[in-house]
Amino acid sequence: MIGSLAGRIAARGPDHVLIEVGGVGYVVHCSERTLAALPPVGQAARLHTELLVREDLLQLFGFLTLQEREWHRLLQSVQGVGAKAALSILGALGAAGVSRAIALGDWAAVKAAPGIGPKLAQRVVNELRDKAAGVMAMGAEPGVLVEPGEAPQPSAPGHVVPLAAPQPGAEAEALSALVNLGYGHGEAAAAVAASAGEGMAETPALIRAALRRLAPGG
Repeated sequence: MIGSLAGRIAARGPDHVLIEVGGVGYVVHCSERTLAALPPVGQAARLHTELLVREDLLQLFGFLTLQEREWHRLLQSVQGVGAKAALSILGALGAAGVSRAIALGDWAAVKAAPGIGPKLAQRVVNELRDKAAGVMAMGAEPGVLVEPGEAPQPSAPGHVVPLAAPQPGAEAEALSALVNLGYGHGEAAAAVAASAGEGMAETPALIRAALRRLAPGG
């Protein structure tokens, strides 16, 4: 199992990058969002990876965060969602967006991903809703390494995609705090997701907003 790769981006394609590690080039398939966040050819990058093994195929998939990789794995557990469909959902929403959509039961957001119909989107939400809290609790960390003094560049002018939430880990910290207060994982995750969707970026603000939602009549 190849869990991560750290090396130099040797080439880019429409749905993959070639990462050179110790003289060996690895073709790593990524979502559009992940590709847009990676630095240009020639710069260093690190990706969490998952190896898909089939009788006639070996494919390596890359992710900026452990959250993204976990959602890719969980999405494929839903009948009708393959590796490419999972990447499509992550490319449209991002890992944090998937967490929020599924925690809130927002299948319309999932349906916005290319190639995902309404029935499949509803199935994704229904089957994975109880998983959202666990993935949110993992937090989020940037998966991109860049050379000193350099900044990651988007793949297209004007198309900038954030690597993570405005404050990485804020949703996970807020969720942990609410669970410690005695709230159930599911209701706490939904409250945090709804608050984050309204633009709350810092842990204290997320906790306050979520508590208001969880209060009787909130």
